[in-house]
Amino acid sequence: MINRVLFDFTGATALITGGTSGIGHATASLLRDSGAHVTITGTKAAPEDYDADLSGMDYRQLALTDPGSVVTLADSFTELDILINNAGANFPGGLDEATADGFAASVELNLLAPFRLTERLHGALKASKAIGGASVVMLGSMAAIRAVPVVPGYGSGKAGVLALTRNLAARWAADGIRVNAVVPGVVATRMTAPMDLVPDIKKDQEDHILLRRFAEPDEIASPILYMCSGNASYSTGSALIVDGGYSVF
Repeated sequence: MINRVLFDFTGATALITGGTSGIGHATASLLRDSGAHVTITGTKAAPEDYDADLSGMDYRQLALTDPGSVVTLADSFTELDILINNAGANFPGGLDEATADGFAASVELNLLAPFRLTERLHGALKASKAIGGASVVMLGSMAAIRAVPVVPGYGSGKAGVLALTRNLAARWAADGIRVNAVVPGVVATRMTAPMDLVPDIKKDQEDHILLRRFAEPDEIASPILYMCSGNASYSTGSALIVDGGYSVF
């Protein structure tokens, strides 16, 4: 039995940061396969530097914490229908987030950088002619709503992302721009792969998830595309939790 929704984004323009792996790549691939013109960003010089299938996508190198790099990327768009702020990481530069420098670096990467890019793209998003207006989707995290003491900067940055989502939604509603967040649970990506080396920690996480497994990236990509579609035209300022029941208890 086939019970999956098929999206049609023919003619839409989309920008996904961090689209070379994990949730970002799954989302970019689904958008591409749904007819969108997709631009992805990564930190390496060229798409050939990645093992992932990036065919049918435009690739742009982006240093998220470099304002000049952000301005160059944003100013290359005169019209944009979809912006997905996916890129982010914990322990930026290998820094300890329990120190002031590590905390600040994580907040800069996970909160200030997506704000800077989104704000710079306001004009291009406002120019969108998409049904329901342009859509911005922020990627949140369970670390925004529960304590993860090892990454206080990451958790604080992601909590800020949820507040930013609500505030941009309020500021930009009259401009026809919807701003929402998707908050994944634990997803099988490069970021969570180190847990495979510590079975007790991985089992503890799985035992806290009602579905007893980590999500696959495409299970987060579909909810992201829903938020970008005309089907979600009445949703703005919201945070959609997709966590397999992690946050229930």
